[in-house]
Amino acid sequence: MIERNKTKKVKVGDIYIGGSDIVYIQSMCNTRTSDARGTIKQIKQLEDVGCQLVRVSVPDIESAEAIEEIKNNIDIPLVADIHFDYKLALMSIERGIDKIRINPGNIGDETKIKSVVDACKSKNIPIRIGVNSGSLSKRLLEKYDGHISAEALYESAKENIELLEKYDFYDTIVSIKSSNVMTMIDSYKLFAENYDYPLHLGLTEAGTVLTGSIKSSVGLGILLNQNIGNTIRVSLSSDPVEEIKVAKTILRALGLYKSGIELISCPTCARTKIDIIKISNEIENRISNINTKKHLKVAIMGCAVNGPGEASDADIGIAGGDKEALLFEKGKIIKKIDEDKLIDELMNRINELLKGDNNE
Repeated sequence: MIERNKTKKVKVGDIYIGGSDIVYIQSMCNTRTSDARGTIKQIKQLEDVGCQLVRVSVPDIESAEAIEEIKNNIDIPLVADIHFDYKLALMSIERGIDKIRINPGNIGDETKIKSVVDACKSKNIPIRIGVNSGSLSKRLLEKYDGHISAEALYESAKENIELLEKYDFYDTIVSIKSSNVMTMIDSYKLFAENYDYPLHLGLTEAGTVLTGSIKSSVGLGILLNQNIGNTIRVSLSSDPVEEIKVAKTILRALGLYKSGIELISCPTCARTKIDIIKISNEIENRISNINTKKHLKVAIMGCAVNGPGEASDADIGIAGGDKEALLFEKGKIIKKIDEDKLIDELMNRINELLKGDNNE
């Protein structure tokens, strides 16, 4: 287990971000928040695949009014994303939101910011300062010759923190996002060297499932491996459920997520005589919606060379033959299965191994 940088511990709903080795996974709804029923439905889907914290945009009064209903029908902490109108933050606080995400720079004058800070203090609600490439002030851009640099992003975060601290507010989580991987990495590293506030990691406007997953894996993986980061979001132009799947895979690869089903599969070669690509994709699709507290390693191997021996540490797996495959568990061969029955039989056995587990 990688030991996180020691940070402050900030309570968000019924969880604590920072102050431990836990890295929480979060996402953001793309439903209209004013549609409480639709938003609740999407949050439930996110909960089912392992989301631990969820954010909703609050762009108008109708959205703020829906917060209470949404909050009362979900099981994970709810975060309100506020821009420009501080009154929407105040409405969200009154309706039971667990955290407020703001960029103080676009809220307006200090009296408005102080109103939000005072309301959060009275309800013990934390604030996430959200700095990103698009939120830099004109003054900071000019100072750094018009470039969106790590130094400019860090300075923006520093100014916002000092503003909250001016009003004795310290229940703060910080994000410093960029769409440029290296700028993001350098920004967070610079911040972590100077502050002990918990950090929410993310690459903004990362892209589609393919490009966004790759860029996020590189950026977040580097930071997490350097012990930086207490919660993450993988931002994708896709169904938010995909964000959770990718985030879990990133954390699992780093040893930071111990539960769930891990899939390994071989790349195939001329020795392969069953459709490993089809089988692997179908198994991955089926297991991706299983959220379990157990850790189960599943191996899809193409032949005897990459079979029970090389994947002997897998809890369960198959090794391809000619139109059939061997089913093995912990390296021990159990039986042969015809290719057309492989997927169903393997899934049945996976479900048997998970019996008695209380899904999260």
